[in-house]
Amino acid sequence: MTTIQNPANENHATSEGVQDNPVNSNDSENNASTEMGEVKQHESEISQLKEEVAKLKDQWVRAVAETDNIRKRTQKEKEEASKYAINTFAADMVTILETLKRASESIPSAARQENELLKTIGEGVDLTLQELLNIFQRYQITRVDPKDKKFDHNFHQAVAQVERDDVPAGTVIQVIQAGYMIHDRLLRPAMVVVSKAVDPANKVDTTA
Repeated sequence: MTTIQNPANENHATSEGVQDNPVNSNDSENNASTEMGEVKQHESEISQLKEEVAKLKDQWVRAVAETDNIRKRTQKEKEEASKYAINTFAADMVTILETLKRASESIPSAARQENELLKTIGEGVDLTLQELLNIFQRYQITRVDPKDKKFDHNFHQAVAQVERDDVPAGTVIQVIQAGYMIHDRLLRPAMVVVSKAVDPANKVDTTA
C-alpha cells in the first residue's frame, strides 16, 4: 500500500526542524567588553614590562660606569704606587747627594791642580755625584733651587725673613737647603731665607 504524505505536514515539519537562531545583543556586548578588558590588561602588562626593562637598563648602565670607575681608580692607584714607592728611600738619598755636592764644591779647581791627591779625591766625588744624579733623573727626581724666585709655600719653607729694599718682598734671597720633587709630588721642601719690605722706621736717611 502506498502512503501519501500530506505536503502541509511536510512544510510544517520543515519549519519546525529548521529555525534561525536569533542574535543576542547582550552576549555581543559582553564579548566586546571582555575583549576590551583583555586588551587593557595586555597594555598594562606591556607598560609594566617596559618600566622593568628601563629600570634594568638604568641599573646596567650604572653598573658598567661603576665598574669602569673602579678600573680607572685601581689603575691610578697602581701607577701612583709604582711612582712613589721609593719616596722614603729617595728622601734619604737626597741627603747623600747634597753631601757629595758640598764635598765637590769644597775642593776648588786650583787646589786640585796643585795637589794630585785632592785631584783624585775630587774626581772620585764628582763621578759619584754624577752617577747619583743620573739615577735621580731616571726616577724623575729633580732638585729645586728657588734662589731669586718668588716664595711659594707649596714648595718652600721659610726659616728666616730679612729686610731688603733691592728686591720685591717675598723673594727667596738665600737657599739654605735645596728642595726635591719626585714626579709631580714634593719630596722635600727647600729651606730658604725670604725678603721682606723694609720698615720705614728702620730706614736711614742718606740724603742729609
